[in-house]
Order: sequence, then C-alpha cells, then structure tokens
Amino acid sequence: MKINVLTYILLCCSVSIYAQIDTEKKLKIVPAEESKEDSATILPLTPSKPADDSFSDLAIPKISKSLEVPEKPFSMFPEEEFGNPGELYQKRISKNIDDLTLSKEEIERRNGSTTDQYLGDFKSNAEFVNVIYRDHGYTDGDIIQVLVNDDIVHARVYLTGGFKGFKLNLLKGFNKIDFLALNQGESGPNTAEFKVIDDQGHIVSHNQWNLATGVKATVIVVKEE
Repeated sequence: MKINVLTYILLCCSVSIYAQIDTEKKLKIVPAEESKEDSATILPLTPSKPADDSFSDLAIPKISKSLEVPEKPFSMFPEEEFGNPGELYQKRISKNIDDLTLSKEEIERRNGSTTDQYLGDFKSNAEFVNVIYRDHGYTDGDIIQVLVNDDIVHARVYLTGGFKGFKLNLLKGFNKIDFLALNQGESGPNTAEFKVIDDQGHIVSHNQWNLATGVKATVIVVKEE
C-alpha cells in the first residue's frame, strides 16, 4: 500500500516537470527591432479637411407672388399728400410768414401774450371781494396759479367752463391779484375770463386774458379809507 502511494507521488512530480520544460520550449521571445526610417522623415499629421459650410444645398425660400407690396411709402401725415418732403417744410414756413404779416394784437390773440398783461386798478370801499374765473374758450386743460400781493393763495387751478374762485379780505391800500399761466392747454393760449365782485354784489372788474406759458395778468383793487 505504501509502495503504491509513493509511486503515485513520483508520477505526479514527473508530469509537472515535463510540462514546465515543454512550456519553456514553446515560449519564444521576439526582440524589438529599430525602425530603418529616421523619425525626422516621418510625415507630420495633417488636420482633416473641414466640413463644407456652403449653403448651396439648402433650399432658398421663394417670395410668394400673392404678397402685395404697398405702392406708397408709409407717411406720418396720412391725411396730407406731399410731392416731396420740401412741401411739408414749406407749409410750416408759410405759417411763420403769416405771423410776420399779422399785428402784435392779432398774434397775441392767436398765440397768447408773451409779456405780462396789466388789466387795470380799481377803487372800492368794500370789506372783501370775491375773485372768480373760468376758461372762456374751449376747456382744454388750462392751469393757472393765483397770487395776492406776491403770495401764492392757490398753487394750481384747473380752469373749467364754470366759475370758481375765492374770497379776498381787502387790506387798506393796494391789493394786487396776479393770474400766472402755468401752461397753454392742448390748443393754446391760456385763456380765461375773470370777475371781481364786492360784498354788495357789484362788479369791480371784469376782463379776459390770453397768455403764453409763464406770463401773468394783473389786476389791482385799491381799498379806500
């Protein structure tokens, strides 16, 4: 029994040795060979050719024949027809020439007075007066400021078609009332009608003004002792 085991061990060892020898015989190492061409002669890498970005293959949209092209250019003045742009400026120049042919009074009635208007001074024994005013023309947004003896009593008054105003207690001597035009409304000039009525209901002063922006109309009520 011992002999058989020993024989088996020797047989296994001989097989292992034979396998290793056979493997070494089959393994063949190939040495590296140097390139016969010098590295300097090797051509450099060249970049690939970029893709053709031509649009020749794309379909070009065609303009529809059904579209209508306007025969006339767009105009900021649709209601007026001018043969050339010079006609528009000629019309404006003509308006300025009209101003030259009008009198000063006619120009002021149309454009408003550019100088302060003095509407007179009036004597009264009343204790107080009512100062009222309204837009006597088209109500277009005229705004005034009212001052008494250079003090602001109403900073902004929007003139309407109806009278509005204030009560003024008269001081002895001069009582100066100023109406300052803050704008000229939509159509211009700043137009208004005013009345100064005493405590007995008598009209002390009644007048109108046509003012450009920044111009004032003045009336003075003198209280007698």
